Amino acid sequence: MADDIITIARNKKAYHDYFVLEKYEAGIELFGTEIKSIRAGRVNLKDSFCSVDDGEMFAIGIHISPYEMGNRFNRDPMRKKRLLLHKREIMKLFGESQQQGLSVVPLELYIKNGRAKLEIGLCKGKKLYDKRAVEAKKAADRTIEREYKERY
Repeated sequence: MADDIITIARNKKAYHDYFVLEKYEAGIELFGTEIKSIRAGRVNLKDSFCSVDDGEMFAIGIHISPYEMGNRFNRDPMRKKRLLLHKREIMKLFGESQQQGLSVVPLELYIKNGRAKLEIGLCKGKKLYDKRAVEAKKAADRTIEREYKERY
């Protein structure tokens, strides 16, 4: 059976601000009204990051809007969400982020086979000149593509 993947949210700002070195898939510990809100697409990954606390990894800054029909069962939209990873993955991410000054950032939230998954990336921050170089390359590629279409 093929994996049924439905993308809910992407963190475009992370790709703008960081070079993504490695990607990992993590499950998220959610409550009933949160998953309903995620399925409705009411999620924002902007300005979120991951941190390790007592050997567990948490996603901080992910905003899951309260479910409209959830009344008293709704949770705080900005609460820390525990990520479900293997211990060795957590320790590897924690070690590399501490040693090399890298960041762990949520990249994408999707539903895979009925379960919410978060793609996190081990990232290195871009400098201003890196961002300018990427923007210049995109502009050059657009120009080349436009010229190619006009000629052929």
